[in-house]
Amino acid sequence: MTSTTHHHPVRSRWRTVDIVVAAVLAVAFGVVFQAWGLLWSAIDPVFTAFPPAAGVMVGVWLIAGVVGALVIRKPGAALFVEALAAMVSALLGAQWGLITIVYGVVQGLAVELVFAAFLYRRWRLAVAVMAGGAAGAASAVLDFFYSYPAWSVAWKGTWLVVVALSGVLIAGALGWVLVRALARTGALAPFAAGREQRLT
Repeated sequence: MTSTTHHHPVRSRWRTVDIVVAAVLAVAFGVVFQAWGLLWSAIDPVFTAFPPAAGVMVGVWLIAGVVGALVIRKPGAALFVEALAAMVSALLGAQWGLITIVYGVVQGLAVELVFAAFLYRRWRLAVAVMAGGAAGAASAVLDFFYSYPAWSVAWKGTWLVVVALSGVLIAGALGWVLVRALARTGALAPFAAGREQRLT
């Protein structure tokens, strides 16, 4: 099996295809984010007895940054895709308004920092999972200020753990699986992710 770890210098300059695909991913995820927000509102009463349990749903809003990073593999890809997806969601009428964009920026930066810690050279499942968890943790901390400042310490702690785990499983693991699935279709042929899949 071909390794997904590369030791050659990182090429940070974006190609036209990088920009186009990143934008397409962002718009697609922005639509998904908006639809997920509507679902969130519809099933919110399910979590009335224990609101922190709703954190299991947050991972969907974190996946764009992880997928963007895994596909584009350039510094800034996670931030670009996650933030632009959040902007699209906000423009489509997300119930949280413009604060949605703040979340997108912070979540994208969290993903970015994890891949940067590995010098943008490791694209394995383990790193994707860490990135998703980091985005979840960052999102949860923002929630303490914007959404749930009155919650008890216990509820905040539970929310942090649940959202981080949601990020690990949905944004990290599922995001990695999604990229591999896309690569198998040939859609990612211009990218390293697509070339590696053909060799495995």
